[in-house]
Amino acid sequence: MTELASLSALALIALFKKKSLSPVEYFDWLGQHVAAWEPSVQALYLYRPEVGRAEAEASAARWSKGVPKGPLDGIPVTVKEIIATAGDPIPFGSAATQLVPAADDAPSVKRLREDGAIIFAKTTCPDYGMLSSGISSFHPTTRNPWDLSKNPGGSSSGAGAAGAAGYGPLHLGTDIGGSIRLPAAWCALFGLKPSFGRVPLDPFYLGRAAGPMTRTVDDAALMMATISRFDPRDGMSLPPASIDWFDLAADVKNLRIGLLLDAGCGMPVEREVREAIVAAAKVFEQAGATIVEVRPVMTREMLDGVDTFFRARSWADFESYTPQARAKILPYILTWAEKGAKMSAAAAIRGYNQTNEIRKSAARLFQSADIVLSPTAPVAAFPAEWPSPLNDPERPFEHIVFTVPWNMAENPAASINCGFTQAGMPIGLQIIGPRFSDLAVMRMAKFYESLRGPITNWPQVT
Repeated sequence: MTELASLSALALIALFKKKSLSPVEYFDWLGQHVAAWEPSVQALYLYRPEVGRAEAEASAARWSKGVPKGPLDGIPVTVKEIIATAGDPIPFGSAATQLVPAADDAPSVKRLREDGAIIFAKTTCPDYGMLSSGISSFHPTTRNPWDLSKNPGGSSSGAGAAGAAGYGPLHLGTDIGGSIRLPAAWCALFGLKPSFGRVPLDPFYLGRAAGPMTRTVDDAALMMATISRFDPRDGMSLPPASIDWFDLAADVKNLRIGLLLDAGCGMPVEREVREAIVAAAKVFEQAGATIVEVRPVMTREMLDGVDTFFRARSWADFESYTPQARAKILPYILTWAEKGAKMSAAAAIRGYNQTNEIRKSAARLFQSADIVLSPTAPVAAFPAEWPSPLNDPERPFEHIVFTVPWNMAENPAASINCGFTQAGMPIGLQIIGPRFSDLAVMRMAKFYESLRGPITNWPQVT
């Protein structure tokens, strides 16, 4: 049954429609596959195979009558733990959180259920989603299926690991500084951080986005068609838009493509990563695009401002905790946030103001480029036990210098695999577009994917 692991969501739907595979048959295989992988990967929270199988049986009955509930009927989907599912507690990855059942499904979850998706598990995240790592004070350490000694990235750590291990084709993550794109890069997935407001959220706040993490661009398009539908709970969502997410044909001739190899601050780009990104840019150039190296978007002051603001924001949450509860927070996160206790209101506002400087810098960049290519991360995957590539709470954001500007500036950005290190670890190419140009980013990713070819060496359980 190895071939089932390689099936996309679109391929599964086609098989369900032809009645050559039933949702129950696929879900039964998936249960065995998860059972083989999960003890070593630890990607899941609230794994409920019995609930999933009952929904698969209901889906199979609908398909047998030719009346599927929606375009995702019978497709197993995982949802990041931090995204609300009705009746389930949201630990936010932290042992300090009081476990209170969520009152309702988050907007994206509601849309997935409406279209027939089977939400059979949630996926892990680190404390408060504030790490690019698979470690947590609440969940077991999540590991990268490509190399179990390595980190899957975060904060959509479980989603990245689940996608690489083949826990079904569709995974839903969130991103406020790289939390979809970083695990996508380090786990060889395609991950899209949509334009701010493109996918409705509850709660919504600065920079936060939800988006798909899949093995193929087409499956991400399938998912976006569902989760981007309007929900009135998000007061910052974009107006409803009629986007044909499957209109992915692209001609790159005469496009001005910026190549961003210097982030302006943070960790330097590793040689193997740089070489892979340059090689990917040449694919676009050979197809007729003009490639021009562009100046950095970020400055040290901008990155430090983001750090300052989010330390203050996190401490505002932790301040009300009892000392006993606060002591349960992952020490790296608590150490980082405690500096927020000593910050003045003026310092926090000055930090926030740097997000506006990032917006200005990003807008200037797109006056001279139609699309921008960059590394998703400056380095490949790091040890599984580390909270961040530098393992230093005083320098927590040095590795998100290529990803965080697009959250603050609200641009769509995606990560797609563009190669592997000599050690066999994935490397991510980031594709960034102007604000609201989500479909253009998807088209560029599809163009590159079609020339790169499918990944055929996905990790196998041992």
